Amino acid sequence: QGQLRESGGGPVQAGGSLRLSCVSSRSTFTRDCMGWWRLTPGNEREGVASIEFDGTMTYADSVKGRFTISKDYAKNTLYLEMNSLKPEDTAVYYCAADAEGTCGDSAHYVPTFTYRGQGTPVTVSS
Repeated sequence: QGQLRESGGGPVQAGGSLRLSCVSSRSTFTRDCMGWWRLTPGNEREGVASIEFDGTMTYADSVKGRFTISKDYAKNTLYLEMNSLKPEDTAVYYCAADAEGTCGDSAHYVPTFTYRGQGTPVTVSS
């Protein structure tokens, strides 16, 4: 615990943008599979996006074309750029990490990753 720390959440109006950051203190950051998942107000866990050590990315269908995941190796930081936000994007967003090769072919797996941060809330108002 404490190896991943998210920031950047907050209130935003529909159509707006936010960038979430996740600073990793894991020594394996450059090789980790990493991702974002969210816990909705209805307590549903939804994988949002993942990025494998080789740069392969996956996205949930609900965010494709609006969200972008990226890693900054110089800053040991994972990002989630969120544009055209909708009220249904309201959730607590979690950064997650696991061993290289774990990402798989779908963001669906992200909530099952071994390591996660404390979460950052995003509230999108209409």
